[in-house]
Amino acid sequence: MEALKLYRGGSPVFRSLFNDMWGDDWFQPVVKNSVTPAVNIKETENEYLIDVAAPGIAKENFKISVENEMLTISAEKESNNEEKDKEGRYTRREFSYQNFSRTLVLPEGEVDTNKIEANYDNGVLKISLPKKAEAKPQPIKYVPIN
Repeated sequence: MEALKLYRGGSPVFRSLFNDMWGDDWFQPVVKNSVTPAVNIKETENEYLIDVAAPGIAKENFKISVENEMLTISAEKESNNEEKDKEGRYTRREFSYQNFSRTLVLPEGEVDTNKIEANYDNGVLKISLPKKAEAKPQPIKYVPIN
């Protein structure tokens, strides 16, 4: 992994030397699997709704946490595909690792973090962030004049 870090962030001379030795295509599968899914955020009168488009990731692979007014959504998926011949030798073996992490800053003091709910259906993770009563719009209050 350290080589990948150097490869992606190193000097042009190092990248050129590295590419001459290993070729640029060697790391392409790793780079292609590091895509952050699209996130839609909608505010209603009573809550904030977040939709994360993440098809192909099982709900068990997601992790949602809240700390210091920050909501973090992350997922990790690992898969192994193997094909063997009749003698049990590998004819093809592929490993895939996919992960992402997305952190959103919550409006200070507005979200009731004890009532956050999440649902995963058809490749979309839906998160409901209920507003605290004091953060909801209040009806107009008329003040009598004495």
